[in-house]
Amino acid sequence: MTFLHNRTGEAFRSTRWLCGSLAPRHSAQQRCNHLTMASLCAPSALLDHPHRRRRRAPVPSRIKAAGLRQASAGFPAPRFSLALPLSLLLVLAMAHEREPLLQQRQTGVGNACGAKGSSSAPAPSAAALPSLARTVLKFLMWAVFLTWAAGIFLYPTKPVQAVFRKWVGLTRDSMFGIVGGIFLTFSAPILIIALLAYVYISFFPSEHVVEKRKLRSLSFRLWTFPVLVDGPFGVVSAVEFIGIVLFIVFVVYSMTYYAVDAVSLVSKFDIPSMTESELILDVIGLRLGAVGLFCMLFLFLPVARGSVLLRLIDIPFEHATRYHVWLGHLTMALFTLHGLFYVISWSMQGRLREELRQWKEIGVANLPGVISLAAGLLMWVTSLHPVRKRFFELFFYTHQLYVVFIVFLAFHVGDFIFSICAGAVFLFMLDRFLRFWQSRAKVDIISAACRPCGTVELVFSKPASLHYNALSFIFIQVRELSFLQWHPFSVSSSPMDGRYHMSVLIKVLGTWTEKLRSIITDVQEKNGGDSELQCGRMTACVEGPYGHESPYHLMYENLVLVAGGIGISPFLAILSDIIHRIEEGKQCMPKNVLVLWSVKKSKELSLLSAVDAQTISSSVSDRLQLDIQAFVTQEPHPPLEDGIVGDDQKVPGMFVKNGTAMSGLVGTGDNFWAAMYFLASTLGFLLAYALVQVYYVKPHNVVAWWYLGLLFMLCMVAGVALPGGLVVLLWHLSEKQRLEDDKWDASQSPRAEQTGPLAAAGGGDDDAAPSVSLAALRTTRYGCRPNFEAEFAAFAERAGDAADVGVLVCGPQGLQTSVARECRARNLRRGGVGAAKSRSGAVFHFNSHSFDL
Repeated sequence: MTFLHNRTGEAFRSTRWLCGSLAPRHSAQQRCNHLTMASLCAPSALLDHPHRRRRRAPVPSRIKAAGLRQASAGFPAPRFSLALPLSLLLVLAMAHEREPLLQQRQTGVGNACGAKGSSSAPAPSAAALPSLARTVLKFLMWAVFLTWAAGIFLYPTKPVQAVFRKWVGLTRDSMFGIVGGIFLTFSAPILIIALLAYVYISFFPSEHVVEKRKLRSLSFRLWTFPVLVDGPFGVVSAVEFIGIVLFIVFVVYSMTYYAVDAVSLVSKFDIPSMTESELILDVIGLRLGAVGLFCMLFLFLPVARGSVLLRLIDIPFEHATRYHVWLGHLTMALFTLHGLFYVISWSMQGRLREELRQWKEIGVANLPGVISLAAGLLMWVTSLHPVRKRFFELFFYTHQLYVVFIVFLAFHVGDFIFSICAGAVFLFMLDRFLRFWQSRAKVDIISAACRPCGTVELVFSKPASLHYNALSFIFIQVRELSFLQWHPFSVSSSPMDGRYHMSVLIKVLGTWTEKLRSIITDVQEKNGGDSELQCGRMTACVEGPYGHESPYHLMYENLVLVAGGIGISPFLAILSDIIHRIEEGKQCMPKNVLVLWSVKKSKELSLLSAVDAQTISSSVSDRLQLDIQAFVTQEPHPPLEDGIVGDDQKVPGMFVKNGTAMSGLVGTGDNFWAAMYFLASTLGFLLAYALVQVYYVKPHNVVAWWYLGLLFMLCMVAGVALPGGLVVLLWHLSEKQRLEDDKWDASQSPRAEQTGPLAAAGGGDDDAAPSVSLAALRTTRYGCRPNFEAEFAAFAERAGDAADVGVLVCGPQGLQTSVARECRARNLRRGGVGAAKSRSGAVFHFNSHSFDL
């Protein structure tokens, strides 16, 4: 359809002409085509591509194709985007809500001098510069986001439609055509916010501990208040619940509106009932695809593990995977209905086989859509929880079909429609390419041992420049076991334990972990108990670390750590981190810590010896009140006659000298290089697409939609692989040089860096201050489970009425549900009256640390 309408009135007159004057002189099928176009066209019929006008299809085909292009791009749908800007606004609000608790103290040297009585003070203008820069960056990010969201939200209004018509009219004659206009409208804002986020995180990192002051008034926080504690979504916070409701309202309302609109429009014309049904199915199927495409805009954002957007709003990848699962179910349900409605319509017309095999040059290509939908259905079915839990490898390998899903979707809809979700896909490609570079490095395991309780402990060598938090996790691939399988594990060591190593604890549960334990035990037997012998060598590849951008466990004075079994692993890192901070005199908020740990067998209690800081000095115990409550659920009494359960002995294992350190090429690593990689890849993509348009598409009159979609995808890949790859190579050389300058030589001091339980036993300082071991702080109860109501009530009384209590949970779903239910109940009773009122005014903030792929 050519660009005929420059004014709203002309567009409406053309639509009425198509619906009325042509109807008496054409067949039923032609009237259906015209009616489809009339039902899909918006007043701003602006989607003609300048390179697609040279080859003309028959009039009915051109009319229907134009309608398909408009509806698929989402432009004639002014009402269905109501929940879209609200949901993203909510996501940015989460970062704004958490930021006051994690702000970096801009005290500087001047304040320290003032505390010492110095007469000199920094100039007010110099002291205000960091705050001003921070405010400007925030304003720019909010301005970009709100402008984009307001444009979508206010699209139905005439002023916005007029601006949009002028905007598309300006871009349609540029080298990028309407693809550039649509990309700038939907995808570019995401990339602009990402660029500003790199600047913001680089200059204002939120890795410091919050200031030592209590909040003026206790209140719930939407992110840590559990609303739903059981059901298909698991434990859902208030923010997540609002987001779920917005997306449901968005889909239900938009599709209801489209269905009513289609039926009312068709009923105005004299069309046979069979043809009327086919037309309604076509229109609703088209709308389902358009809504699904907008959901896909959000689908790939959570799975970019090192994405700067996740770091900006401080959502770790283990939480973001839940959103990807939810969005995946919603998106695939919409795409499945989209295809099903068309299949029914084509079956009623007797053209099913012909339509399924159709691969048009001008218009939507059906066969690529069938292939894309088939790949999506395979991923969807294998990702269902029962299948994923029992056949994880099937789920993992089938999910690699996302490449087929994306590529054939671009073939199906062409470049300009695909550009709606191109921004999110591009961020995912950036992350995936960087993870490919990092995972190529073979990391030697400098220490591996099997504990008597059956848990495997691995210690990796890492560069001192690679930073992480106590609640981080990594993905591990052991080459001796598999070249394809990657498994996530929480880090059990604290960044305060040492600069050159990182530890993980692995519970033996499946085939992969069984093989891992077998390799280590075989080496231990060959060593004959001598851990200094190097009888074996294990190579591994590591991705990460990933996790929260800031150590949020340090923002609470009162902490309750609830763990189930191996779920104690990340909390060992927290305990070590807190103890080391207090010992070194660093700022540390937690003062009152309660650990509730449930295990099946008493031998698992020996995992507590994996904490780097095994003893607490009197100076630490004066500032930290630590209470460890252990519950052995499957043993009615202690296994030893005297009731004492021994800790693990030092376990000999593999020790690899001069191990290769982990690669620092990760999205959560060096912010400067990560930003340069993003910027070079984005500019490379835009340059590649401009060159293709100028020197290939326009001179050769390329008009095939599927081929233009392919060229668009190839330009994205070229931007990431060529200029982006060059920056990654320079980043790699920089990291390599840094490792040469600052390298820990394990051959000279094999136990100097590793201070954990696998280190050689050494005598302590005889003149050291009196200390108490962590095992002495542990109270063990047998044959019972923790009573969360009683434990929380007692802890709240100790913490006081005006207390924010951070509750961190790591364990199975049932444990998370029980803790979330108790947190919700106590918070709701806090504002009650009479018998319903809680005795304590403490607010319990629920935080889950469980990872579930």
